[in-house]
Amino acid sequence: MRLGRTIYNEQGMVLLQEHVELNDTLIRKLESHGVDMVYIHDSRTEDIEIMETITPETRSRALSQIKQNFSRTLDQFQRKRTVPSHLDKEFKGIVQMLLEDLGRHDQALISLSELRGADEHLFNHSLNVGLYSIILGLSEGYTNDQLMTLGMGGLLHDIGKMQINQRILNKPGKLTGPEMDIVKRHTELGFQMLKDIPNISLITAHCALQHHERMDGSGYPRGIKGEDIHEYAQWIGIVDSFDAMTSHRTYRTAMLPHKAMEILYTGSGTLFDQQKLMKLRDKIAIYPIGITVKLNTGEKGVVVDLNASSLHRPVVRILEDAEGSILNSPYEVDLSKKLNIMITDLLYEL
Repeated sequence: MRLGRTIYNEQGMVLLQEHVELNDTLIRKLESHGVDMVYIHDSRTEDIEIMETITPETRSRALSQIKQNFSRTLDQFQRKRTVPSHLDKEFKGIVQMLLEDLGRHDQALISLSELRGADEHLFNHSLNVGLYSIILGLSEGYTNDQLMTLGMGGLLHDIGKMQINQRILNKPGKLTGPEMDIVKRHTELGFQMLKDIPNISLITAHCALQHHERMDGSGYPRGIKGEDIHEYAQWIGIVDSFDAMTSHRTYRTAMLPHKAMEILYTGSGTLFDQQKLMKLRDKIAIYPIGITVKLNTGEKGVVVDLNASSLHRPVVRILEDAEGSILNSPYEVDLSKKLNIMITDLLYEL
């Protein structure tokens, strides 16, 4: 198998170039860097152009900066009870980098094609929540200043978890009551870390404090409800939940994107604002181009195109029939026109 996309490490350096032929040694190298999935070249799908929310280079650079700054912030906060004065500049630079990447698209969509494992979840999660929040803010017509504040809130919403015992955060099983109480403290800890930083909006600090509040008052830490929860914290609360469900953890595999949306919608109007959920649904390419899928017919194939008006029903190129036989002449099915056919699973191999 030949690699279908270049793989980068956290520092943005190339681990393996596109077209490299894989072998056991190279696969072990990728696994040691937390890479558990790759795209491969396939003559049947060589015409497919993978849609990227942001480039791999931007993702690698952003992750590296998030990791470094979170670690520096925690170290200084523990020693001096202050945070680095340049923190605002560093994270505003990340938001600006994301905005520039998103500006390459006519219509920025949330694509889940970025392949990531369970390693260093906090940094991946922080980047994703920041990125998704910015995309939703763009769709709402927010100004650059508003996008900067919202994006900063998304990137920094979980910074308080740096003060939580990592053994509890990464526990491979259900947390006890006392352990859950400890984890819940991250909202207030994050607020305390951010509220006095010069040039970081107090709204950004409140995103850290309020992103687990819910519309009916059932959230934490204060149990506030409705419009008492800042609009940006409401956005972040939704995408925080969505990304958590669709990401791998040490104790479970990622949930299928459409299943995660179904769960979010069970809280529509009670836990989450209904209009904001609809906006998220309309911006997620939950079956990104290039992903391998299984249909309810038993057939398997690859997503080759999206339907802008119905992102959850893409165009699929069928490569394998229901009996498991490879097709000599693959064909395409537009799920927006074949409503009796649906995707039932995402596959890692075909």
